[in-house]
Amino acid sequence: MSSLPNMHDAEPIPEAARAEIDRLLASGDLFRYTAPQDAPVALLEREFAALLGVKYALAVSSCSAALFLSLKALGLPRDARVMIPGFTFAAVPSAVIHADCVPVLCEVGMNYRIDMADFEAKLDGVQAVIISHMRGHTSDMDAILALCEARGLPVVEDAAHSLGTVWGGRKIGTLGRVGCFSFQSYKLVNAGEGGILVTDDADLVARAVILSGAYEHNWRKHMAPGDNSAALEEAFARWQNRLPLYNMRLSNLSAAVIRPQLPLVAQRVMDGRRNHDHVAEALSRSPGIDVPAKLPPEERAPDSLQFNLVGMDAAERHAFLAAAAAGGVKVQLFGLSTDNARAYWNWEFLPEMPELPATRAMLEVACDTRLPARLTLADCDAVARVLVEAAEQVMGQQRAYGT
Repeated sequence: MSSLPNMHDAEPIPEAARAEIDRLLASGDLFRYTAPQDAPVALLEREFAALLGVKYALAVSSCSAALFLSLKALGLPRDARVMIPGFTFAAVPSAVIHADCVPVLCEVGMNYRIDMADFEAKLDGVQAVIISHMRGHTSDMDAILALCEARGLPVVEDAAHSLGTVWGGRKIGTLGRVGCFSFQSYKLVNAGEGGILVTDDADLVARAVILSGAYEHNWRKHMAPGDNSAALEEAFARWQNRLPLYNMRLSNLSAAVIRPQLPLVAQRVMDGRRNHDHVAEALSRSPGIDVPAKLPPEERAPDSLQFNLVGMDAAERHAFLAAAAAGGVKVQLFGLSTDNARAYWNWEFLPEMPELPATRAMLEVACDTRLPARLTLADCDAVARVLVEAAEQVMGQQRAYGT
């Protein structure tokens, strides 16, 4: 019987949220546009924008919705080709298709980052780029932004796993034209479901607000009292009645759950990084496990751990998963888990199925396990011990049988 805590429990909801939730339930005031101003969702947007240091934020029903609205707000033509990494979650190519665009996948290396040679080779054939910082791993954003800027291509950051990550002193999600974050249960901030997009572009956010479901003049409730932003008001007026409504709004109840967690982000980031680096250092001593290093400009905010299995065939990798599970640590191997939504070959809805041999090779050895910020260092030691012993068990069998 494992003494490890359940690492798949989501972050608990702070006690500070309870009173506001009770107030909302008693009032029935769950719709973001009922109040004339300062609804919980509107307050969340201002607080999140301040946290990221950007001008505008729009809270919506999911990060997938944020990605979709970002593409629609960019005004891309039908069948525009949108570059995405071959290593991401199925929701990302789905958002591209929902936006009437075509996903173009580029290779990802063994370190989970975009292969810059393949990225550049495919870039001239696309009209926009989504960079998924998958599982919080940041690709070479300096090179990516320079290549896209030279071609006039907008960059959307899928920062679902990267709230609190910093690249070269700049916050992930603020480097591109627009950044999208998730409040799904297993993210750093837990609302069960929910998402938010951030930008400094008044015209883009005005379009996204209306597309999200701000009918009639409800867009006025997205402006803070005393906000004299002429550019924003002019943008809202310009797009009034000219865009379809997709109704992807966030409810006040979700905002009440999220807002008390924002002051906890910095501590969760510190704790998550401590836990990740502690376990990664222990795993590095195993010849059967490789934890790719971060890039120099990157300061991660991890709540999970990814590593590659070395020198094992498919059967042995399955044996490693079973041994880890027996020790109390659930590990998924992206390319061996049946119908895994992060293995691109399972995205049978793609209009074009690419050949990505480098990405496939990575996914067939890349493992993933939850490593929440709330774990203690003793918990982390126990996790590392289970994983190292699982690798030793498999590697020991190799030595015993001479394989």
